[in-house]
Amino acid sequence: MTDPTFSGDVEGIGTLPGDGVWTDESDWEVGEFDLDDELEGVASLPVVAIVGRPNVGKSTLVNRILGRREAVVEDVPGVTRDRVSYRASWSGRDFTVVDTGGWEPDAKGMHQAIARQAELAMATADVIVLVVDATVGATSTDEAVARVLRRSKTPVVLAANKIDSDKAEAEAAALWSLGLGEPYPVSAAHGRGAGDLLDEILKVLPTTTQVVPRLDGPRRVALVGKPNVGKSSLLNKLSGTDRSVVDNVAGTTVDPVDELIELGGRPWQFIDTAGLRRKVRTASGHEYYASLRTRSALEAAEVAILLIDASQPITEQDLRVLSLIIETGRALVIAFNKWDLVDEDRRYQLDKEIDRELARVPWAQRVNISAMTGRAVQKLVPALDTALDSWDKRISTGRLNNWLKEVIAANPPPLRGGRQPRVMFATQAATRPPTFVLFTTGFLEAGYRRFLERRLREEFNFDGSPVRVNVRVRDKREMRKKK
Repeated sequence: MTDPTFSGDVEGIGTLPGDGVWTDESDWEVGEFDLDDELEGVASLPVVAIVGRPNVGKSTLVNRILGRREAVVEDVPGVTRDRVSYRASWSGRDFTVVDTGGWEPDAKGMHQAIARQAELAMATADVIVLVVDATVGATSTDEAVARVLRRSKTPVVLAANKIDSDKAEAEAAALWSLGLGEPYPVSAAHGRGAGDLLDEILKVLPTTTQVVPRLDGPRRVALVGKPNVGKSSLLNKLSGTDRSVVDNVAGTTVDPVDELIELGGRPWQFIDTAGLRRKVRTASGHEYYASLRTRSALEAAEVAILLIDASQPITEQDLRVLSLIIETGRALVIAFNKWDLVDEDRRYQLDKEIDRELARVPWAQRVNISAMTGRAVQKLVPALDTALDSWDKRISTGRLNNWLKEVIAANPPPLRGGRQPRVMFATQAATRPPTFVLFTTGFLEAGYRRFLERRLREEFNFDGSPVRVNVRVRDKREMRKKK
């Protein structure tokens, strides 16, 4: 990547009117930089939830919207069990599309859990797409869904699926009876009408999500790790019941298992997941779907407890799971399980493995436990609290820029192409995880960004949470257009 060409000077840190420091959001316009414009695209993408009864083609429609086979599709109702989010784009607009499990108004057991996920998706979406099998017509379940959606303030687009010809479009017209407006005929399998449906979605889709994140309710904790590392044993120990099936055979847990557990005087929502195999591609049948549901369970969580077998060397599987947690941006606690089996020699080796294999997550909270005996499991609560506090933390713009000014004065960015980039100002664009955006006059080297991240952690204490530092480079020609 090459640096943009500049002509003339660009204002740097400390050149604001008045006292030269950032005090509040009113100072977010600096010279020719407008922070509101610059942060466009950094804010959360709008969310489109795909809902409907089982086996009407929701996942097929999601794949059609994405333009690739991402969502799992099988001619069996109930393959999709969790909400799964994907990033999509249409006509230059980016948004998040959420695939959901089938919605049944009188669902019991597992189907009831699927229905809860679908209802949550509806509550956290900016646009809802109700998919109906037009060849079957409006069933009693479709009518029950429609009654719920008519009470919702969220815009609803009605997709009449499985319309494969002009002759079949008359079947779509019958869906006006649902009271949700015009039904849009589409064939998710063949792509017919998909463009028109997406155009209609974009008409009612805001540029950024209008949904306020839910901060109430129990914090959501995913137990993740390779097979047979003790996830189900830990859940059973924490809950005081045999909530999960435990066996020495790896792969006993297939579906994520939810349990509301009281720890430290308050409830926590724990999710016991299937162990992730070395490579998802090598899995087949239920193991393949288990691995996908484990990933979606992690995305639905706020913090992950990564269990590692302390009695055995850290494996490639452990590191694959760690990479997934980092990619999803979740807060992290590493629990070294089976500590009762660790002797002095193993402790010495483990310390060396941690320094070598876990060097990229020195910020992660670490606890040594034994799920079988209950040793030190109570220490998980303060570790979870610390990680979540960091994950939720927001630093004011004034405090951030005053600190950044001092750091850059002492350690300026390295030259690039004979020029020294200037950091104009910075802001925290998001939490969960903390995401910072630096507005600069040139590209910052990866090493310097890591340096700033390390100093951010030292100054503001982000223990247990990933921190993302993004750079926005502006050239002089773009700034002149602002005038």
